Amino acid sequence: MHALIIGGAVAVLVFWWAGTPSSIGATPGGTLTSVGELAGLLASYLVCLQLLLIGRVPWFERAVGMDRLVGWHRSLGTTVVLLVVTHVVLMIVGGAMLDQLALWPEVLSILATQPDMVTALVGTAIFLVVGMSSARLAREHLSYEIWFVLHLSVYVGIFLTFGHQIAAGSHFVGSTLARAVWIALYVATASALVTWRVVVPLLAHRQMMLRVEHVVPEGAGMVSVWLRGAGLERLSAQGGQFVLVRFLTPGHLWTAHPYSLSTVPTSDLLRLTVAALGDHSSATARIKPGTRVLVEGPFGRFTAERSTSSGALLVAGGAGIGPIRSLAEDLLRQGRDVVVVHRAHSSDGLALGRELVGVAGLRYLPLPGRRADLGYDPLAPRSLVRLVPDVAERDVFVCGPEGLVAAVVSSARTLGVPRSAVHHEELSLS
Repeated sequence: MHALIIGGAVAVLVFWWAGTPSSIGATPGGTLTSVGELAGLLASYLVCLQLLLIGRVPWFERAVGMDRLVGWHRSLGTTVVLLVVTHVVLMIVGGAMLDQLALWPEVLSILATQPDMVTALVGTAIFLVVGMSSARLAREHLSYEIWFVLHLSVYVGIFLTFGHQIAAGSHFVGSTLARAVWIALYVATASALVTWRVVVPLLAHRQMMLRVEHVVPEGAGMVSVWLRGAGLERLSAQGGQFVLVRFLTPGHLWTAHPYSLSTVPTSDLLRLTVAALGDHSSATARIKPGTRVLVEGPFGRFTAERSTSSGALLVAGGAGIGPIRSLAEDLLRQGRDVVVVHRAHSSDGLALGRELVGVAGLRYLPLPGRRADLGYDPLAPRSLVRLVPDVAERDVFVCGPEGLVAAVVSSARTLGVPRSAVHHEELSLS
């Protein structure tokens, strides 16, 4: 990833340098506008890269995992916003110095004289709104649905600013080749998005025709949703993976959410176990049988393929029991010795636990109760090694709330589990 960012940035830098006259740096105003153009070019490249990171491109996802791609996408978002702001500020200040105008008259002059400037201004405003909506404080006060709609508007922002880049960018106005290369970058990005986020899922839906079979309460705000279709072996899904699910019914139609597989799919059935963590997941319990479902994926590298030891310790908390349950199934099929530690605030929270009791080759250790009530931390190194004495010789897989994941990772490392043998993946990708 870092190589891709650095390599692309260097290519943009070379492109900018080759197309910038040496005389442009003779004045402070010329220097500022030139650096402002570089900031704009870098922002444009990184926007395309951002979109590709969440474009569901299979080889990209298999190489690094969807959770890491989404994390990189978020990180790049801040950089893009800062570059866009830098571009706007430097172009205005540099232009004002060159034209010997105050800042506000320079803004009016730019809007009046440069091609597609008004639409570019609207597009820039959209970028800034989307960037602010992704801040942690804003996310805490926005529903997923509003956040999702705001993020969709970024495509409008890209469209509105693209015309300005080609028509007014000093590196494109006089170079047919430069325009062709820049247009090809955007066309390739758009093609990847349309292919993997629209065409491929729709074709898969047409082949599998998934529908909700039934919804089963699992306790403590969790439900299992059974889906029936045809030819589900095409998914090549593994235990521990997740799919993006869009229920084709009012209230769910416009958003897709990541839900983990809680069993390894058969040729005609798959199961998702969903915890009521928000408006969408809570409403899943009311989905009616027969509802058609659009599924993308599977995604994720939280699978048995990551295991290199003969034994595995799986730790689940909350909704993390879904992927842990299906991962245990795959590991057992490979002949691994499996221990599942299941944390919950109370016995009601041990969803799916009954399915793991008495399974050959698997030891199930339910640990209900809050730490304050138990009087100790069951996931602390001393407690964990008491439960699983050979933990250092096992692969450790953990899925659940952020705090639980951090605690297990820390304990495993303290107990001598190699970093390469500790595996975890985010539950939420929104």
